[in-house]
Parts: sequence; structure tokens; C-alpha cells
Amino acid sequence: MTDAAPSGQDLLRGYVDVWWQAINDFTDLLEELDEADWAAPTDLPGWDVKAVASHIAHLESILSGAPEETAEVGQPDHVTGLMGLYTEIGVVTRRDASPDAIINEIRSAATARHTHLLADPPTDPAGRPEPIFGGVPWDWRTLLRNRPLDVWMHEQDVRRAVDRPGGMDSAAARHTAEYLAEGLGYVLAKRVGAPPGTTVVLDLEGSAPYAFTVNDAGRGERLSVPPADPDVLLRMDREAFIRLAGGRCEPEPGTMSVAGDEGLAGRILDAMATTP
Repeated sequence: MTDAAPSGQDLLRGYVDVWWQAINDFTDLLEELDEADWAAPTDLPGWDVKAVASHIAHLESILSGAPEETAEVGQPDHVTGLMGLYTEIGVVTRRDASPDAIINEIRSAATARHTHLLADPPTDPAGRPEPIFGGVPWDWRTLLRNRPLDVWMHEQDVRRAVDRPGGMDSAAARHTAEYLAEGLGYVLAKRVGAPPGTTVVLDLEGSAPYAFTVNDAGRGERLSVPPADPDVLLRMDREAFIRLAGGRCEPEPGTMSVAGDEGLAGRILDAMATTP
């Protein structure tokens, strides 16, 4: 007998719990930094540590009920797309804020939102959340599933910038890696354009293998049982994978390996980034 799938409310509550841990881990890290650390450049073009923290403060404040912010952001070279312009607003409006003020804003906004989510939890994953930032057309499932990913990925951006590795074994780390792993079928079918029948297996440290094929309709389809001899087998640790899937930097030597069709594997790795 297999365990029953969680109810919609339980699913959303689980996302809230992981996000809340990610918020606490992120702010605890920020508390450790000195003034020079806040100016350290990250892997994100144009953003230093302070910009990353400002971005989190911005979104968490809007989600907690603060009014939308406005600012003249111009056309920075590192910004692409409307969402990039939107997220730049939070960086610009906090340019003169102190590190302590940014940390306190994140904690205050997230605490208010966490309290509200516990007191009046959403029950329908397909329902529309209110408030939401930037008018994105997300439902509750997408919003609450994305928040721990966003916070934890930016925690890792900060850790790399200030040379403080860690946080790879948290619930948010696993949540993020497995969420991103689900996009590998799309990468194989749509970004790489592999023909029907092509298979790829991702052997990801700390998680069960992820296997995908391209079906007859040309779409990526997850396989319940990994094939014994896939066209491509990717083995990597969690940090290597999130660096690639998150579009950050190259993995450290020795943290990943490839078997099978090396040309196809290279195309998959080149197209793997699915989140900014």
C-alpha cells in the first residue's frame, strides 16, 4: 500500500513550512556578514549581496500587504524583460537602506505573512492568491512553491559571493533541487529538440533518480522507472545541479559526470538553466 497523496491544504502548508525555514536561514546568514560582504558581487549580473537581500525584502513586503513600489530604474544592461525591470525596483528603493534595515524588513514582512498563512491557510492550490507581486498570474500552488526556491537560491548566491558554503542539506535545498529537476523533460524536448524516444536520467545526490523521455507528441514525459540504458545519464551533486539549473556558475570540478551520448549531454547541460 502506498501513502495517500497530501490534500491541497497539506501540500500548501508544506510549502509554507519550507519557505519559513528558508527565510530564517537566509536572514541568519545575512546577520553574519560584515560591511564589505554586503558589497560583494554575486553570480547575478549587476547585483551585489545587498541587491539580492533587497530583492527578497521587496517581494516579501509586497506579499505581506505593503503597497507596490515605484522607482525610475532606467535600462540597466543586466536587466532583461519586464519581470527584471520589476525586481530592479526593490533594489533601487533600498539603495540607501542599511543592512540592518533590510534584514529587519525581511523578518518583519515574512513574520507577518507567516502568521497570516497559519491563521488563515489557503486550501485550494488552484485558487488565486491576494496580494501577489507584480500581477503575476500565479495560483497558490505556484506562488508558495516558488517562494522557498527564490529565497534559498539567493541564499546560495550570497554564500558563494562571501565564500561561506553551506545550506545544502536543508529542506529548502531539497525542495529547490527537486523542483528544478522536474524541468529536465522540458529541456530535453523543447530546448534541445531531441527526437521522440530519447531518454535522459538525472542521478541527483540526495534524491531519487529523475528520468524523462520525449513522447510521440514531442513533449518531455517523466518516466516512473528509469531506463537501464538511457541515451544520457547525468550524475551530479546537489550544488552542481542548482548551479546549472539556476543559470549561475559552472560546477566545481569532480561534482558531476556524464555517460552515454556526450554530444546530446552537452546540449542538455548548455540548455539546463530554467530559472534566473
